[in-house]
Amino acid sequence: NDMGGKATITNLVRIAREYPGSVVFLQGYDMAIGKMLTRGCDVWLNNPVRPMEASGTSGMKAAMNGVLNLSTLDGWWPEACDHGVNGWQFSGGYQGGDCDSVDVASLYQVLTGEVIPTYENRREAWVGMMHASIEMAQWRFSAARMLQDYYQRMYA
Repeated sequence: NDMGGKATITNLVRIAREYPGSVVFLQGYDMAIGKMLTRGCDVWLNNPVRPMEASGTSGMKAAMNGVLNLSTLDGWWPEACDHGVNGWQFSGGYQGGDCDSVDVASLYQVLTGEVIPTYENRREAWVGMMHASIEMAQWRFSAARMLQDYYQRMYA
């Protein structure tokens, strides 16, 4: 009995009817669909309710594919984000009672003031950010780095 999940789906259907052509629901989401998504977009928007994001592995996978993350500071992103270098954050980690309104205003400001102008007018900078995103993800979140840390801490 997943009442929370059912309520989320009901809300998505309502929003899809309210904004035709703007909402896509991927039924049967699995690893294959996730692979296509993390390789096939320019910006990975993530706006979890703080502090509820456990980790954020989809954003990590996207970053390893050169996708730039645009996210609230929750899950993995607070330790990974170098704002304007390998992606962007919005809302500055705010956790007050009106998070939704703060997030909307901050997201819009960062999207229109930084993300879109960089994408449209500064392609070299965008590509540099893609490289920085890959480097950050490989350095901080790869299994190779984890094994190296484990070896150094346990056997060195």
